[in-house]
Amino acid sequence: MSLVCNYKELTKEINVACERAGRDPSELTLIAVTKYVTIEQTREVFDLGIKDLGENRVNVALDKIPFIEAATWHFIGPLQSRKVKDIVNDIDYFHALDRLKVAKEMNKRLNKPLDCFVQVNVSGETSKGGITPDALFDFIDALKPFEHIRVVGLMTMAPHIDDQDKIRAVFRQLRELRDKVMACGFNHAPCQFLSMGMSQDFTLAILEGATHLRIGSILVNPEG
Repeated sequence: MSLVCNYKELTKEINVACERAGRDPSELTLIAVTKYVTIEQTREVFDLGIKDLGENRVNVALDKIPFIEAATWHFIGPLQSRKVKDIVNDIDYFHALDRLKVAKEMNKRLNKPLDCFVQVNVSGETSKGGITPDALFDFIDALKPFEHIRVVGLMTMAPHIDDQDKIRAVFRQLRELRDKVMACGFNHAPCQFLSMGMSQDFTLAILEGATHLRIGSILVNPEG
């Protein structure tokens, strides 16, 4: 299926999920995850009207950003401290903040504030990154001294399982954590957004309040 058809089908599914949830689709930011496709294919995604693009490898992101500077760039994967200096001033959002060492290095290297999502490992899977829910508030509090880091939301990944109730429970817990952080009124952590929902579970994420969807395989076919 072509990119255009994929996008139309995805838009239709997003609209159906929003209607079911009583939400306005304009509340959502669709991030096209282009990590497996070429610069040319990534440009086609942008030209289609998807202005938010996501990458999770520093070298690939650095290859693409100069060719599509008008995009809003999201770095959605873990970032090693030693690579922070290479990428941090070229992105608009960072979705995987979960270590103070990285936060400290980012703050030192940034020449402007960066909007960040704190990654929370809600499911408890050892294969996933992120801090535990119990450590979230201490972590956010510890970010206060870093004047260039702004916590705009939380991010999580649900387990890749068939049990929709368990998947929704993961997303619901992240939303409840977000609400608690918002209620604290932190100046450095307004935390109004939820980065959750991927190709296999984005409709469930919408039902639980997702604001940023990270969509790759069902939108962008690397073979296309």
